[in-house]
Amino acid sequence: MKKVSLLLLTGLLLATAVVAQDPVIKRASCHNEMIKMQADSVKQTMAQDGYVVVREASMAMESEYEMAVLVPLTEGSKYQFVFIGDITSKLYEVRMYDSEEKQVIYQKKMWGDVDGNVISFSYIPRFSEFFAIRPVQVNKKKKELCGYVMLLKKMK
Repeated sequence: MKKVSLLLLTGLLLATAVVAQDPVIKRASCHNEMIKMQADSVKQTMAQDGYVVVREASMAMESEYEMAVLVPLTEGSKYQFVFIGDITSKLYEVRMYDSEEKQVIYQKKMWGDVDGNVISFSYIPRFSEFFAIRPVQVNKKKKELCGYVMLLKKMK
């Protein structure tokens, strides 16, 4: 009995040590007034077209690193995804992958393009499943950036 208790206690201590060492990356929010104004404008325009916001979030990003956003999409529904990056970044990309990690969307914009810091695309999934949306932006002057993501759904 003592050996079992000692074994359980040792296992618990080892599990605690492993969990304590595991680095957890938490998505942090950020605030950028220009991005907030652009997001409000997009929401207003999309609402006029019959879309409602399903999810939205500001997120702290690091230049040249993707930020994964997982979203559940329902088969046959029309969605609009919007990413807004820092206006001073020179490159913006968004990739979307299905649950089998097959890339289904890729968009790229450069600084200087009309609405260059905004990437928006619509998508109608053929299956109800989780999708990974991975925005990235490249900025040579700033390492820490702010980004904003929105998922909107067309209401019938």
